[in-house]
This record gives sequence, C-alpha cells and structure tokens, in this order.
Amino acid sequence: SAGLAAARLWLCSLKPRFSHTRTDEVQHSIWLFFGGRADQPWLYPLKRGFRHCFAAIQDAQGWTVLDPLSGRLIVAHLPLDPDFDLPGFYRRAGFHLRGPFTPSPAAPRLLPPFFGLSCVALCRALLGADAPRAVTPFGLYRRLQNRPTIFLGKIS
Repeated sequence: SAGLAAARLWLCSLKPRFSHTRTDEVQHSIWLFFGGRADQPWLYPLKRGFRHCFAAIQDAQGWTVLDPLSGRLIVAHLPLDPDFDLPGFYRRAGFHLRGPFTPSPAAPRLLPPFFGLSCVALCRALLGADAPRAVTPFGLYRRLQNRPTIFLGKIS
C-alpha cells in the first residue's frame, strides 16, 4: 500500500547514526565457532556438534569473546597477544568455525528483530545487515559455508 511504500522510502533515506559509523573506522575481524553439548533439554533436537555458537572478535588490542549462554551473555576480553591463533585453538578443541569476516555496514530496519537473544541472533547481529537468515547454529554454519568469499567482506 501507499503508506508502507512511504515508510520504506523514508527509512531508506535515513543515514546511520554516528555511533554506527564509528565502528567502521576500527579494523577487526569476526570468527564464529560452532559446537556444544546439549546441557538444556530443548537443545536435544538440534544437530549434534552444532547446538551452540559464539563469536570472537580480533582487533589491535587482542581477542574478545562473546558467548550467549542460557539466560546471560558473557563478554570477555582475553589477555592474549593479538597474534595468538585463537581459531586454531578452538579448531584443535573440536569446534567447527567460520571466518574471518568483517561486518557489513549498519543499515536501518523497518521493524525490530522478531526473535530474542539467542546464540544465532548474536552472531548474525555481529555480522551485520547482510548476515544470512538462520534460526539454528547448523543453519547459520551451512549458509555461511555456501556464500561467496566476498560475502560480508570475508577475508581470504
């Protein structure tokens, strides 16, 4: 309808807020890790080895891990050298991984996200507006696997 078209036109004309543009100046890469055992009954139907996902961000100061657990979000800056091979550490620990990615630019949205905070929602939010749609960790892993290397500014 005309009202929806007008709202979409207005939304597309918005510029990202200053706080969104500041993050574009910082060089960082995002790694996503997939794994986990079923420690909650509602996780049992999910694919084994893909019941949880979390992210690590690498920048000039080192590594920051964002791990959404049931009922809380853990954000930890690890006291590691920025050159430490954290993806290799998690790979040797048995996790599947995707990355590194650089987030896509911020984009205005017409509506807020429909789902609450889940591990997949957090990882998608870190990747930015161009992140693939997924509900489960395995769905996100599979969709990131099938994307071209230029998706989300993937560093090759």
